[in-house]
Amino acid sequence: MANPWRGDVALVIDGQSHVMRLTLGALAELEAALEADSLMAMVERFEGGSFTSQDVLALLRAGLTGGKCGVSDDALYHAQIEGGPIAAAKAAAELLARAFTVPAA
Repeated sequence: MANPWRGDVALVIDGQSHVMRLTLGALAELEAALEADSLMAMVERFEGGSFTSQDVLALLRAGLTGGKCGVSDDALYHAQIEGGPIAAAKAAAELLARAFTVPAA
């Protein structure tokens, strides 16, 4: 079960629910993968709506790694995500937001 206080975000991939989380290590890998100058630059890309599908995949990969979900890059690339690309983008944005904010009580 996803715990927003821990930064968890749930996503159903190929019919299986996964709990993702952006750990500090996952954030560092994400920063490198997106070639972002800073963590705030990544946040601004999502807030400004200027993110790409590669950004979404990189965020999901980082969240799956941080959540110890064991979904390979190849499996994610070919996955059927419940809710489609929009749900994937929302989950990616939520991961990023939860990494830097405290959820509402």
